[in-house]
Amino acid sequence: MFRKHLKELTGGEILARDIRDEDYRVILSQGTVIRKEYLKKLDELGICEVYVKSAESDTKDAAFRTEMEESIQKSVKEILERHTYHNNQELAELGEAADSIITLILEEKRLLDRVYDIRQRNTDMYTHSICVCSFAILIGLKLDIQRDRIHDMGVGCLLHDIGFRYMPVDYYNRDVGTLNRQAQAEYRKHPVTGYSSLKDEDWISDLSKEVILYHHERLDGSGFPLHKKNVPLECRIVSVCDAFDEMICGIACKQVKVYEAVEYLKGCKNTLFDGKIVDMFLSFTAVYPAGTLVVTNEGELAVVLSQNQDFPDRPVIKILKDKDGRDRTDGVIMDLVKVHHVFIEKIKD
Repeated sequence: MFRKHLKELTGGEILARDIRDEDYRVILSQGTVIRKEYLKKLDELGICEVYVKSAESDTKDAAFRTEMEESIQKSVKEILERHTYHNNQELAELGEAADSIITLILEEKRLLDRVYDIRQRNTDMYTHSICVCSFAILIGLKLDIQRDRIHDMGVGCLLHDIGFRYMPVDYYNRDVGTLNRQAQAEYRKHPVTGYSSLKDEDWISDLSKEVILYHHERLDGSGFPLHKKNVPLECRIVSVCDAFDEMICGIACKQVKVYEAVEYLKGCKNTLFDGKIVDMFLSFTAVYPAGTLVVTNEGELAVVLSQNQDFPDRPVIKILKDKDGRDRTDGVIMDLVKVHHVFIEKIKD
């Protein structure tokens, strides 16, 4: 990693650290490929120096990965939008998308050991399906599940909500509990509808079909559509990933903050969800994503700067205001793994 003046950059370099404005909001995040048009804007913002990755090969690899990620999202969207009830064969192409996600993670070994800044967001079915797929594959790799089963789980993830395409009600950013009985019943049928549309297809595995059918089932039998308690491990993985992403995106529920979704999973360990899978998911999920404003137990306002591996709830923070609300200009940075008497008390909305 090198610190470079803007005048030394030509475009194509990879950021090694986030670039933030004076309010500590992220302008460009770590890993971004710096385009030439960004340089002028950064100069206008008074940013003179940035940290970039040292090797040219890192730049090429990161740019390649970014292009692959964009092509995966575009491919999944195009395939699902082309799909009709009587043209399921085109969906077989999603197997390639699942393999691409597996390859992206395996090629970048550090991805298996990172803590991720997963953020609350508005989304569509395509992005939601890709995120659930990525989370599930990451857990599958960490649990050393056989590669062919990870592939089949990934395909099931990309198709898990396909039943929504036959639903007359839009469930995005809507709490199902507030809808009338008929709309709620329609929503609870979407796993069966999706499964039924593909159950006779021979290009999709039985495990992928089970992921579609069982992704809303729960350990205690309170899930739907079949109230089934015992489902394959891969389906239990997807149920955790799907529930979390639905909450932070507001899919068929009230949208919540990341830390609220984390607390929900913690509270449902070994009752609704497999505790081992929840622990694995939370091991790479930052409770407080970088850029989050938080209040410490000492009443100070701080911003989260970065994460600590193995301690997702103990990030590195920068103090912005003291307990009396006065601005702190001394740039105090605390690593909460090392500063034991300080902890985050709440999120500042």
